[in-house]
Amino acid sequence: MRTLTLRHKRQQQMIAAALLCVTAFFAISVSNAAPSIDREAILSHLNAIISWYRDSSSKIQSVGLPSDAIYQDTSQNLAQEAVRLAFQSAQAAAVLVNATDQTAAPATPDAPAASSQEQNLAQTLATLKSRIGQNQSKLDALNKQIETAPPSKRQNLSAQRDSLQGEIALDQATEDAVQKLASFVESSEESGVGGFAGSVNDLARTVPEVLGDANAQKAAAKPAATQPTISKSSGLIGHCLTLYAELRTMHNIDEMANETERVRENAAALRKPMRDALASTIQRGRVLTTQTPPSDPAQAKAAQQELRSLTGQFKRLANVVIPLSQEMMVLDQSRSNFLNWRNSIARESKDALRTVVSSAVAILLALGIVWILSEVWRRWTFRYIHDLRRRRQFMLLRRFVMGFLIAAVLTLGVVSDFSSLATFAGFATAGIAVGLQAVLLSVAAYFFVIGRYGIRIGDRVSIAGVTGDVIDVSPVRFYLMELAGSDVNLFPTGRIVVFSNSVLFQATTPLYKQIPGTEYTWHEVVLQFVAGADFQLVEDKLLAAVNSVYDKYKKDIEQQHNELERRIEIQLKPPTPQAKLHYADSGLEFLVRYPTELRTAPDIDEQIIKAVLDAIEKSPNLKAAVTGWPRIRAAVKV
Repeated sequence: MRTLTLRHKRQQQMIAAALLCVTAFFAISVSNAAPSIDREAILSHLNAIISWYRDSSSKIQSVGLPSDAIYQDTSQNLAQEAVRLAFQSAQAAAVLVNATDQTAAPATPDAPAASSQEQNLAQTLATLKSRIGQNQSKLDALNKQIETAPPSKRQNLSAQRDSLQGEIALDQATEDAVQKLASFVESSEESGVGGFAGSVNDLARTVPEVLGDANAQKAAAKPAATQPTISKSSGLIGHCLTLYAELRTMHNIDEMANETERVRENAAALRKPMRDALASTIQRGRVLTTQTPPSDPAQAKAAQQELRSLTGQFKRLANVVIPLSQEMMVLDQSRSNFLNWRNSIARESKDALRTVVSSAVAILLALGIVWILSEVWRRWTFRYIHDLRRRRQFMLLRRFVMGFLIAAVLTLGVVSDFSSLATFAGFATAGIAVGLQAVLLSVAAYFFVIGRYGIRIGDRVSIAGVTGDVIDVSPVRFYLMELAGSDVNLFPTGRIVVFSNSVLFQATTPLYKQIPGTEYTWHEVVLQFVAGADFQLVEDKLLAAVNSVYDKYKKDIEQQHNELERRIEIQLKPPTPQAKLHYADSGLEFLVRYPTELRTAPDIDEQIIKAVLDAIEKSPNLKAAVTGWPRIRAAVKV
């Protein structure tokens, strides 16, 4: 008995020594906290490291240095290794969560574990197979009895056989249904549907190039990006673009280094409670090993069982903590790789900056030399050439020569070859076309403005709801003196309206103007007509009153009409007053439409009104045929 006690004590000391070694390796403090697995924190960490992995593969664009390929390949390899370790830790945490859940609630009806369902289905299948085997043996025995039984017992044995065959068929159908259900549960567990483990597996399927099999990794592998080359241009633009690309890459690397640090801090925060749980487990093991072995065999067995339980718990926690610690070391290596990459590009960017500065200084020096030559030319011209005409010629030649030299210096300094010059010219032309689009369109429209049917100073036009007289036309815009008032009496408002010539190309803004050579429009004098009155009498009297006024300026209107026919080469009916009767909302209306000059339209309308009123007063029949006062309105809206 004493020998067994010594052997038992020696085993406890060996277990305690192993636990103390693991404690020294992880350098963790002693704590009594129970294991705590934050599922949301683990899933959040997996999402963060997947995003970091994708950014590390696509966010940094190489500037074409020979060392970029090495740093980029190292970065991708480290990122893949960090993702593998993160998922290894998460899958171990899923096992720990499953074990904890089964210990806390082994078989609750509300949330049965998937493994318990699989065990129940397996037990059911085993029971069915055993019963089918027993019944099949009974059936074979009955078949042999039926062959040798006398006819009096054969009917009873046949009935038993039929019953047994029906039972076997029912058990086989039940076995088939249970087998399908078991296969479904097994495939669901393999695919990770549901629960924490399912979420981890779902995330793992988003990175098949890292966690998939060989075929999945080959199918999901992205082709290597074409490495850009550093511009060998001697022009200032090429050096500036190179410097900008290097600065942008350095900024992206800084962002990736910061993101790597955040992911590492996330992993450290995730590891801390698990390390505390490891410390608690080790502390409990030390307590058990330092205690005096109990003399009671039952208590000794319970202590051994507790030590085995602590050992299993320690292994499960270590499976979670060790990959996290390795992941943190890989993240540290990745951050160091990013910083080394940044330092290598920073050294190159300093050379690029010096090249940009030296190129700019060279261009300024060349422009300074050109300016000195220009100044010398100017002074010698004024000193040695006294003829004013020849002096102007030399000064004009000086402008062309200096302009050419300046353009040559800028071209040779900024552009390196003809292909880049063509690119520069194309960008410059496109920029000018976009920036001066409205101006260029206005200049193009100017040729339509001054065309045969364009606008001239003094024309009355109506555009965009504004009516006015044209007072100036330039290559870019035209100016109107705004007119306002009623539709027949317009007067200046004292404001100038400016329109861009490009307004002519706008389909929604039509331009109305008088036909060239004409200065008249159409007005109407309207009277309310009484139903049943003598229409002929009204037409004769009112038309005669209007014609009495029209005869005073008829010659001018006809002259404008003749000029119109000469311009457009079309025969038109001469403008004369016309009488009409038509229906309106207020009833029958009688109107007389007549041409009137634009500039004297108010005076002519006043004379027409007076003539019509005089005719109504002198003729009682006419007065009885109309009602209300005569009104003047424009026949054509301008």
